[in-house]
Amino acid sequence: QVQLVESGGGSVQTGGSLTLSCAASGHTNRGYYCMAWFREAPGREREQLARVDTDNRRAYVAEAVKGRFTISRDSEKNTVYLRMNNLNPEDSGMYYCAASPLCYASPGNYNFWGQGTQVTVSS
Repeated sequence: QVQLVESGGGSVQTGGSLTLSCAASGHTNRGYYCMAWFREAPGREREQLARVDTDNRRAYVAEAVKGRFTISRDSEKNTVYLRMNNLNPEDSGMYYCAASPLCYASPGNYNFWGQGTQVTVSS
C-alpha cells in the first residue's frame, strides 16, 4: 500500500501561482513509482495534468497546461510537486495525486490516490 497526501491548494486570483505537494508513504519502494497529478472539475472528466517517472528522468506535462505547470519530484523525500503559474478560473477544481508502478495517461491505471486538494481561481 502507498498513502498519498496532497497539500498546497487554496484560493488565488487570476494570474496567481500555487505549488501543490504530494507526500508518499508506505511501500513506496523509495521512488519506484510513477507519480501523476490529475484535476477534476464539475462537469468535466478527471484529466491528467502531469506525470513523472522513477528517478525524475522523464516528465510529461499536458498540452493544456504546458508552459504554466511544472512537475518535479524529490525522491529522497518521496514527494512530488506541481508548480502552477498564471492560473485562471478554468484551472479551478480538485487536484489529485496518484501513483502507479508504471506511467500511464489514463486515471484508471493508477493504483493509489490521495484525497485531493481544492484549487479555486477567481477572476
